[in-house]
Amino acid sequence: MTVLVTDREVAAALDPATAVTAMREALLAAHAGRLVAPPRASAPLTGGRMVLTAGQLTGHWYGYRSYDTLGLPESEQLVVLHDGRTGAVRAVAVGEELGSRRTGGLGGIAVDALARPDAATLGVIGSGRQAWTQVWAAAAVRPLREVTVYSRSTARREAFAARVRAELGVPARAADSARQAVNRREIVVLATTSVSPVLDAADLAPGTHVNAVGFKQADRHEFGTDLLERADLLVTDSPAQATAYVPPMLAAVEPYAERLRDLGAVLAGAVAGRTGADQISVFCSTGLAGTEVFLLDRLVRVGAATI
Repeated sequence: MTVLVTDREVAAALDPATAVTAMREALLAAHAGRLVAPPRASAPLTGGRMVLTAGQLTGHWYGYRSYDTLGLPESEQLVVLHDGRTGAVRAVAVGEELGSRRTGGLGGIAVDALARPDAATLGVIGSGRQAWTQVWAAAAVRPLREVTVYSRSTARREAFAARVRAELGVPARAADSARQAVNRREIVVLATTSVSPVLDAADLAPGTHVNAVGFKQADRHEFGTDLLERADLLVTDSPAQATAYVPPMLAAVEPYAERLRDLGAVLAGAVAGRTGADQISVFCSTGLAGTEVFLLDRLVRVGAATI
């Protein structure tokens, strides 16, 4: 029997610890070659593209996520989970929550693996769904003392801070500028739709860890080369996807490409992560293919009694 999962059910059943744990396992599986995760594919349409990311956990399942960039008001993502032995469709998720909480889980793993162990303050630029799930997951891996948030809309940043206080129990306040939001923060999240830099790397304190979730390609990017030049450690969840973007991810071109490390390799101990308290680390999130399906499989198995 195929299980249909909605945004409401994802939000009710999926806690941040489960999302973070699942994404850790997915990254390690990809590093070990058990999770097949090719770069995303897309088909041009009038007014946008249809995008597909597919993945396979060898011997267990395979599936895909599809979404479009047409900008239509009721456009929804689709995640489909197939049984790896029979090919039957085990579950279908419709909506945005699974994908954004997957991205949050990946961000939580990056914070856990790369931020200083004592990091407890977080500044976020952006106040949308992706910004929320980054903070949601970060709070599961670090005992946050305070969150500061900036976005262009005063009402949205005030509402975001109120949500952090109400749902995460973490003190939070809205900032009047991006500089104020990241000032003396130990963790910084960039989760905007901006195609030009929203951050001045000079505003970061030594030892800061940055999660970059929004645009990061060579022709459009929410951060500039000043951040890459200041970073001691550059990491992504999918080096293959980073180079497959057209044009490629800013951190995947010279002179930065040779410094770009795989988060799965860091988790496995195959390459070094942070080695000093004052190092600045940057995680460029690409959304490793197959991780939405990985999380749907986990959600269905863990929450089968309630979904």
